[in-house]
Parts: sequence; C-alpha cells; structure tokens
Amino acid sequence: MEPVPFIGVVRHRIGVDGEGVTTLAAFHGCPLRCRYCLNSACFGPSEKLPRYTPESLFEKVRIDNLYFLATNGGVCFGGGEPLLYPDFIKSFRGLCGNAWKLTIESSLNVPPKSLDTVLDVVDDFIVDVKDLNPAIYKEYTGCGNDNVVANLQRLIEQKGPEHVIVRVPLIADYNTEEDRKATVDKLRGWGVVRINKFEYIVPSKK
Repeated sequence: MEPVPFIGVVRHRIGVDGEGVTTLAAFHGCPLRCRYCLNSACFGPSEKLPRYTPESLFEKVRIDNLYFLATNGGVCFGGGEPLLYPDFIKSFRGLCGNAWKLTIESSLNVPPKSLDTVLDVVDDFIVDVKDLNPAIYKEYTGCGNDNVVANLQRLIEQKGPEHVIVRVPLIADYNTEEDRKATVDKLRGWGVVRINKFEYIVPSKK
C-alpha cells in the first residue's frame, strides 16, 4: 500500500477521542467544505506532510502500547475524513490485533462501501452530523447529507447504539436551538443514545 498523507499524529490524548489514552491519527483530505472548518490543514498542499503506510504508522504509535492496554485506549482515526482511507484502517487493524481500541471520528459523508469496509474492524464511531436538516447541512458544508443519513442508520443497526457517539453542534448563523432539537429528536428516534451537544466557537468578525 502506498503511503498516505496525515496532517498530524498526536499522542497521549485523554477523554476526547474515546475511552482511555489515545493517539489521534488525522488524515489529510475531506469531502466537505464547512464554513467554519476546524482542521483547514486537511485541504492544504500535502507534499510536505508526513506520509505513512499502515506498517509505518503502527511502528510509530506502538510506543504507547502499555498505555493503551492499561486504559482500554488505542488509536482514533480522524482528519479530515478517515473513511476516505478505509483499506488503510482495515490493514492497520490486522497489524495491531484486537488489544487496542480503534475509533473513527467521521462525518459519514462517504460512499456506503467505505463504511462497510471498516465496520468489523473499528470498535467505536464518533459522528459529526452537523445538522440533519438537508438544507442547513448543504448551506453549511456545501454537500448533501443523503450518505450521512443512510450510513448512520446502518451503523446503528450493525454496531449497536452503544458504540456510536453523535456530535450535534449549534452553529452560529446556520442553525438554531430549535433546529438542533429537531436533529436530536430524530437521532433518538433512530435509537441513538449517546449524543454530544456543543457550540462552535466562531472567530469574531473584524
């Protein structure tokens, strides 16, 4: 497998990427164009970014094996959009075995086959749905959300709601508390039980 670009690999994260001590491995590239992008580096030039194969990333992160084992932690794949690289993630699981917990932080705005590739090798998913109102989603991200809805429903069905955290932001100038409540109500109707509501901190306009 050819090496792929990463915007960063960050060790010793606690309480933000799933259970235990985790290493965040953030891929370059994303299908969305969010108005308040939190990781704009994923759109920049990739020539100077570090590149890893599953094997070389495993060699880099295995230094924290004892932390992972002691805390039920592991590696969180983020980005950018990690599900642009499903074969990489599947190969990585083959290297680390089942002792580490693997988590994906994703928008789920990818073809269903990308999700299918990793369903059996990833433990937990953190999903940022933005807003389930299609018009709000498209205005904010520049993309439709049909894949998000279909993939999330499949994910809940296949993995079980206990393995899915859904993040629902309040986005200044794009959605309201009423909009967010509508999204939360819809998620609960689909069986989602782990919902993280928060508010984007938007840079002040000058």
